[in-house]
Amino acid sequence: MASLKDLLAQRAALDKEISDTQERERSEAIAKVRSLMADYGLTASDLAGGKAPKAVKTSKVAAKYRNQATGETWSGRGLQPKWLRAAVQGGAKLEDFAV
Repeated sequence: MASLKDLLAQRAALDKEISDTQERERSEAIAKVRSLMADYGLTASDLAGGKAPKAVKTSKVAAKYRNQATGETWSGRGLQPKWLRAAVQGGAKLEDFAV
């Protein structure tokens, strides 16, 4: 029966071998892709379908609530900001902050 020390040493050796193999295979794959790209005259944009990747469009939402003292706003989406939550817990009404 192997001791814990022996098993840990085996695991460390396996982890190193796995890491080395992954690095070697990745390097080989990159070289293969570069070779194919050179053979066929391809560019990175060709691989992306000839188009640049599209950025995710985000739209701004109009503010529904405003802190008159600081000018901070909240759209009504997501968690309530701390300033609004504190004011509501302090007795103010949500409607008092409506824009």
